[in-house]
Amino acid sequence: MIVSVAKEIKENEYRVALLPFGVYELTKAGHSVLVQKDAGIGAGVTDDEYLEAGARIVESAAEIFGQADMVLKVKEPLPPEYPLLRKGQILFTYLHLAADQTLTASVRDSGCRSIAYETLQDAQGRLPLLTPMSEVAGRMSIQEGAKYLEKSQGGRGVLLGGVPGVAPAKVLVLGGGIVGTGAARVAAGFGADVVILDSNIDRLRYLADVMPANVNVIYSNRHEILRQLPTADLVIGAVLIPGAKAPSLVRKDDLSIMQKGAVIVDVAIDQGGCCETSRVTTHANPIYQVDGITHYCVGNMPGAVSRTSTSALCNATFPWALQLANNAKNLEDFARRTPPVAAAINTFDGELTCRAVAESFGWDCSGRFE
Repeated sequence: MIVSVAKEIKENEYRVALLPFGVYELTKAGHSVLVQKDAGIGAGVTDDEYLEAGARIVESAAEIFGQADMVLKVKEPLPPEYPLLRKGQILFTYLHLAADQTLTASVRDSGCRSIAYETLQDAQGRLPLLTPMSEVAGRMSIQEGAKYLEKSQGGRGVLLGGVPGVAPAKVLVLGGGIVGTGAARVAAGFGADVVILDSNIDRLRYLADVMPANVNVIYSNRHEILRQLPTADLVIGAVLIPGAKAPSLVRKDDLSIMQKGAVIVDVAIDQGGCCETSRVTTHANPIYQVDGITHYCVGNMPGAVSRTSTSALCNATFPWALQLANNAKNLEDFARRTPPVAAAINTFDGELTCRAVAESFGWDCSGRFE
């Protein structure tokens, strides 16, 4: 089959969906690989490296989508790419459909077979293709939050770790999953006073055992969130419900009880955000303020550290991309035999097949792979 690697067009997105080692393995398996010109430049990979691995370089997105049996991307298609999708074509990428009704309708109506990195779930309930980017985003959330706490950036003028004789900043992490754990570890390493809220008791027990002494874990509920917000300098939104829209844990009215100049980094923004006042921003214009609270809601945070992110992403996604290529002619049968793939298929030949996405909009779900 023909596997195509599209150049990302999202603003300040520098990652690429396939590295040269993947090209080599796909061609060795009998597939042809097309790579859009300069697709890997932002991640430090040249066209010559792709050529040496066995790829063919093509100029335009129209050629990439037009010739491909399977398109590999990092981020969801943007409006200029909607018309390029076609029925029966496999699209393998991050989709985050629950956060965007127009995108969902466009992908569904194209008839393509969209397979989302973020809903591929293994037998243990883990999300192996979301995990590496969650690890990156969790760590990044603290360095970005620390920057925007600076007075020159509109923040409170607080140093995350404080200094001897001066109290450190307080960091509130909403969610104790991969993002929240990474954020808490980095914040604790800086010397901050960290609180993690989560509603999974087993997860809290685990975190209590492995986190350093300056991290406290507390059961999450509405009362506790309201108790923690007034003293938080930095709030990290790290809540995830696989495939579904994130719940709004911080409401607009809650901003009034926060300290002016506090910062919210809403890592859950890909799934709609866990703060009611969150809206997607870009690396070029990452922040805005509501009621004196700085909001950082960049929808593709790991794209800023593209070399690290691309390597981590491709290490996780490539084995699945190879399996999809090898089984593309009988994708439906392969999905029924392979539960992680079945969970990852969001649309199939014009049907919406991911129930969490369907419920986000009150739409019908075909249940084809349930």
